[in-house]
Amino acid sequence: MSNYDGQAQYELRCRECGRSWGNQPRSICDECFSPLEITYDYDSIQSSLAQGAVDKVKSSRERIAQRPPNMWRYSELLPLPAGFEPRLPVGFTPLFQAPRLAARLAGDQVDADAAAQNLYIKNDAVCLPTLSFKDRVVAVALAQAQAFGFDTVACSSTGNLANAVAAHAARLGLKAWIFIPSDLEPAKILGTQVFGANVVRIAGNYDQVNRLCSQIAEERRWGFVNVNLRPYYAEGSKTVGFEIAEQLGWRLPDNVVVPMAGGSLITKIKKAFDELSKLGLVEDKPVKFFGAQATGCSPISTAVKTGSAEIEPQKPATIARSLAIGNPADGHYAIKTIKHSGGWSEDVGDPEVIDSIRLLAETEGIFTETAGGVTVGSAGKLYRQDRILPEETTVLCITGNGLKTTDVLSGVYEIERPIAPKLAEFEKYLHETLDTVGVASETAATVGA
Repeated sequence: MSNYDGQAQYELRCRECGRSWGNQPRSICDECFSPLEITYDYDSIQSSLAQGAVDKVKSSRERIAQRPPNMWRYSELLPLPAGFEPRLPVGFTPLFQAPRLAARLAGDQVDADAAAQNLYIKNDAVCLPTLSFKDRVVAVALAQAQAFGFDTVACSSTGNLANAVAAHAARLGLKAWIFIPSDLEPAKILGTQVFGANVVRIAGNYDQVNRLCSQIAEERRWGFVNVNLRPYYAEGSKTVGFEIAEQLGWRLPDNVVVPMAGGSLITKIKKAFDELSKLGLVEDKPVKFFGAQATGCSPISTAVKTGSAEIEPQKPATIARSLAIGNPADGHYAIKTIKHSGGWSEDVGDPEVIDSIRLLAETEGIFTETAGGVTVGSAGKLYRQDRILPEETTVLCITGNGLKTTDVLSGVYEIERPIAPKLAEFEKYLHETLDTVGVASETAATVGA
């Protein structure tokens, strides 16, 4: 097994047959063709964190709390090469209550006040350096890319991953090749080009782009973060779960609502909670996992709703392009995570996505991209279905920033006419505006009645 500063021991193992593959840039078991994932020596980790203390839990929590506020505070539970020194404070994004959003989502439920106390937002829309949770996974993947000797890194992406790979590669002095569907949001394309990466636009959907990248990875010695580095990359997602638990006072929530594209994030948050329980850092308890997808690309949600254990690929047709993966690599494991936890999956259409983006912004001052609109819209359905109860602690994962998908709001807001810089002009404008708002309110009340 490899180690990080003589502490955490880890290795690749097949998720199905259990064969060990040591540590190398690969993601598939040659024996049974199943995906590989990282496993750890938890006894070694516990000893390292506790450092011989009698109260191992207290000592371990205190040791973590004394570290800088970023994802590297959980280094023992990440697959990092020996001697690794982080160069960017990625992660440890805010977790906070969302009472005004809760009141709207809970609606007419009797305990709407309870929901206001128990709904939390985990806001990775402010994650360094490119404003999405993908910064976490790339930080871990590129640590290994350097250890494996790659001087060029690459990825297939629906946008956020492209931004993250390009930025992290620039900081580390690595060459970057980014492969994207040609219809990606302009802001995400620009947010990749600005870091000097080579951007290759493909006339096809993400699944076609990903297949091409798998072929290129076999021909060139490049580190593809979501192909041959995928097991390491995926582990970075666990830090979302570690932070949720620590920020809740070292306790687990009752529910987590997670947007799903490839399906990895929801499974890794589950793994994070399991690892914290195994180490005694949190009290073990059931947590329900709820997956959120766009109706125009909902292969995992469809499987959960129909009771299927398998994924039927779909052709994406949604404005939530960061979630537009019709054949999700971790879909099977996402289904298992949801079903075994007693959770559920929901999906929302494009109009609901836009309405939910606006709702989150207007209630909590958070501007999320389309994936966040999917999460909020799906959460509303889950509350209305009584699958999420107001008295339960619920965390909504917001994974990306709204500045990346401003194109979906084109035409939603009118461009206000300018007025002269005179008080009389403003007073006239104010009265006209208030009259308009009053008429709109009366109309809404009549329609509601």
